[in-house]
Amino acid sequence: MKELCRCFSRIDLCARKNKYNQMNPIKTVIRLFALISLTIGASSPAADKTLIDYFLPTPIVSGLTTNVWGAPGVFPRDPGNGLEDHTMKQWCYWDGQIIKAPEGKYHMFASRWDQAKGHNGWFGSVAVHAVSDNPVGPYVDKGMCWPDSLGGKGHNVTALVLPNDEGYAVIVSETRPGAVFVSKSLDGPWTMKGLLTVEGQTNWRASNVSVMIRPDGDYMIVPRNGRVMISKAADGICGPYKIVGPAYPKGIPNLEDPVVWYSGGLYHIVVNSWSTRTAYHLTSKDGKTNWVNRGLAYDPRKDFVRYTDGTINHWDKMERPGVLLENGHVKYFTLAALDVEKNQERGNDTHGSKVVVIPFDGEAFDHDMQKLAN
Repeated sequence: MKELCRCFSRIDLCARKNKYNQMNPIKTVIRLFALISLTIGASSPAADKTLIDYFLPTPIVSGLTTNVWGAPGVFPRDPGNGLEDHTMKQWCYWDGQIIKAPEGKYHMFASRWDQAKGHNGWFGSVAVHAVSDNPVGPYVDKGMCWPDSLGGKGHNVTALVLPNDEGYAVIVSETRPGAVFVSKSLDGPWTMKGLLTVEGQTNWRASNVSVMIRPDGDYMIVPRNGRVMISKAADGICGPYKIVGPAYPKGIPNLEDPVVWYSGGLYHIVVNSWSTRTAYHLTSKDGKTNWVNRGLAYDPRKDFVRYTDGTINHWDKMERPGVLLENGHVKYFTLAALDVEKNQERGNDTHGSKVVVIPFDGEAFDHDMQKLAN
């Protein structure tokens, strides 16, 4: 509003100058309209942008090819991006959370299952650890994280760096009731610390849980149901967590797969509506209340999965978002990608799933989000 007022003041000044200088009135009108357009545009640079607009072109690692598994919409594509079984003879991969090690390597924690069982093989998935020298990939599967614990069982895999040099944590849910594994090293060994617990809910089972450490040191989780839960730093990562409020907007069906983080002075959630194949971006100033729906986060039908040469991939499903922050800003997103409808991925065919990694302009994103929030 202030900028608009300044604009009209400048218009009035131009009009008065025109009166005395006897400028061409048509030229004056054109200049005035141009001034309005420039002023309004400058006052709200992020007003017409949503999170999807900040995805960057992806570097090509091993070359684009059609000589790999996948439906036509994903061709040509780079099998060196992210984590996948290039042959689709062994594994389907899902989830995907990257942690950068102190020495510079990138460690991804994900889930995998026997591709012969089709997409529903995820019921028997195991948690795995993969490593790359490049954040985009390719990631090399180093095997199961905890082979001696229920045969490595784990799904909805996520991970984080623990405070006070305590090491790292990997959390799995859905097929296990919110199990937390910890290690001093990203290479393991991993030992089970306990289960996520919620105050007053003795039989609570975690599902699609995203975990972060807040700037105040407390732990914060957002599960599938969109309830924001906080565990005091003194109580630790396992809790008990206290429910502080809902985050999801009303009217959007079948929300799941949240990822939560803090950057640019705001708390953020990206959450996926699986039935509409559309994900949404939410923000809050305190991470507990007054969550605002900022609009489209991503949509596999849009042209946001693109390479530096302009080639575009359209995956059928893109779920389970994860973020890698560097210097306080999101640098990369990970997404579990499937090339066909889930019931069409039957195993022993040319279809499957993988984890893709997409660069993101987190600095520009945070800059613009702060303007909108203020």
